[in-house]
Amino acid sequence: MTYDLIIRGGTVVDGTGRAARTADIAVTDGLIAEVGKVDGSARRTIAADGLVVTPGFVDIHTHYDGQASWDPHLTPSCWHGVTTAIMGNCGIGFAPVHDDRHDWLIDVMEGVEDIPGSALSEGIQWNWETFGEFLDALERMPRAVDVGAQLPHAAIRGYVMGDRAHEVATATDIDAMRSIVIDGLKAGALGLSFGRTAGHKSRSGEPVPGTFSEEEELNALTAAMAEVGTGVLQVVPAGVGGALGGDQRHSIDAEIEWITRLGQDHRIPLTFLAMVNEDDPHDWETWFAAVHKANAAGAQIRPQIASRAFGMLMGHQSRMNPFRHRPSYRSLMDLPLGERVARLRDPDLKARILAEPPDDHFGPSADASIDRIFSRLYPLGDRLDYEPGPEQSIAAIAQREGRDPWEVTYDVLLGANGKEFLLFPLLNYAGNDYGHLHNMMSDPVTIQGLGDGGAHCGIVCDASMTTYLISHWVRDRSRGPRIPLETAVHRLTADPAAFYGLRDRGVLAAGKRADLNLIDLDNLGLDYPEKVFDLPAGAGRLIQRSTGYVETLVRGQTVVAEGELTDARPGGLVRGGQTVAA
Repeated sequence: MTYDLIIRGGTVVDGTGRAARTADIAVTDGLIAEVGKVDGSARRTIAADGLVVTPGFVDIHTHYDGQASWDPHLTPSCWHGVTTAIMGNCGIGFAPVHDDRHDWLIDVMEGVEDIPGSALSEGIQWNWETFGEFLDALERMPRAVDVGAQLPHAAIRGYVMGDRAHEVATATDIDAMRSIVIDGLKAGALGLSFGRTAGHKSRSGEPVPGTFSEEEELNALTAAMAEVGTGVLQVVPAGVGGALGGDQRHSIDAEIEWITRLGQDHRIPLTFLAMVNEDDPHDWETWFAAVHKANAAGAQIRPQIASRAFGMLMGHQSRMNPFRHRPSYRSLMDLPLGERVARLRDPDLKARILAEPPDDHFGPSADASIDRIFSRLYPLGDRLDYEPGPEQSIAAIAQREGRDPWEVTYDVLLGANGKEFLLFPLLNYAGNDYGHLHNMMSDPVTIQGLGDGGAHCGIVCDASMTTYLISHWVRDRSRGPRIPLETAVHRLTADPAAFYGLRDRGVLAAGKRADLNLIDLDNLGLDYPEKVFDLPAGAGRLIQRSTGYVETLVRGQTVVAEGELTDARPGGLVRGGQTVAA
């Protein structure tokens, strides 16, 4: 036979969790035709000896709701093996919307997800009102990778309730929201998302609409999902962002009671965000026990976890700089990075900045002590160490060298020509290692996510978590157990695809989509984060590229080759269930 493509002799990790094997893969018309010993010829042949071949990664937690309207590749996720990105998470998004509420939704997105409002204002065309029209607009745009969307509760509330969006919903409001959920799912939404944490606020400082919604409302909307019979419910529970301020401790416990009850009553796929809290690092074990009990009674609940700490990067390229409120530093903040760093090397200026009062809001909350922050602040370094030991902290360095930690911080941030970052883990790093996170990943009830692609772009780039899962957890980790390659790939491919009902992808088998990664595992890694100004209106963001992805293919066409974007546009919109635009 003659195929469109044959990938010969690669180490195939097929996404199912089965052992890796050497095999060929043949592709015709965007689908896998054969896996094994392939005879015949092809229009193109790739010699994959020495490469790992995996399905394309399915990222279930992104915030490309705006960027998807102007960027066909969805950078930086496409640089990290992602071929399907699902947005509309955390209860926020851009549809449905009335014409006079565009700026309001941008205000919510900018505040919660740290996406520049100027970029969203210039980049989004707003050629929709309903959620179905939003999907149609996404479908019309040529794409390199696939994108799918969930219905965001905050936008639904704003559409129905207008200026009352922060009030208790009436029965009439709830009926109208139910109709929107039903229509949106029938139009192709992949699910519905609720945002419940008080730590999520708009740029104007208001809680996200729906944060304090009554259970009657949430139950009614979930029942609407069950009525349609499709879609995943994604929940950000109250309390999960306690380290970021705004939530009372243990409020998540009451949320888990509600979530497990909802899951048992309606039997729909449901995922909620779960992270390790420094103050109570074993809390998650109680939540997971409740989930296992509910699932045994018929629920389909999956705690959603990350593959590394949730926090921020501090530095001269970040919105979060330890000296940003000191007057002498503030006077330099508008200078280009190179010029600013040159000025900061001046000993007199350094002495003046260090003599000025410290920032009262240095940490994530007003009650975070300076000493505790320095003990949790780590140079990222040339090795990009996202699992540093306590001896690597700024506090430990200062103690060893007999210096003030502020001075150590100042000097460290001038490293790499001022491009050095300080890692500040807020969640998932109790005990200064990933012991709890490993235990979470080892429980098959969990689902991998929380990369937040496209979001928090002023302080971090967590879209690289897919690459980190394989490079660190499979190959490099030295401070605890690793995980098998086959398990890591399964968690990034077949597992999330099946959970969202996308059964045409995620597995390398005949008849499945030819979404593929060809990976040089020995050289797989992360580049240093960098600030770029490539968003609409010239807005800036932190991005992070990778090494080791030889090619990423969507429907058998190469969309990224050795980190370079191609002109191929084989991607499309994935609608609820299975239908994908050609």
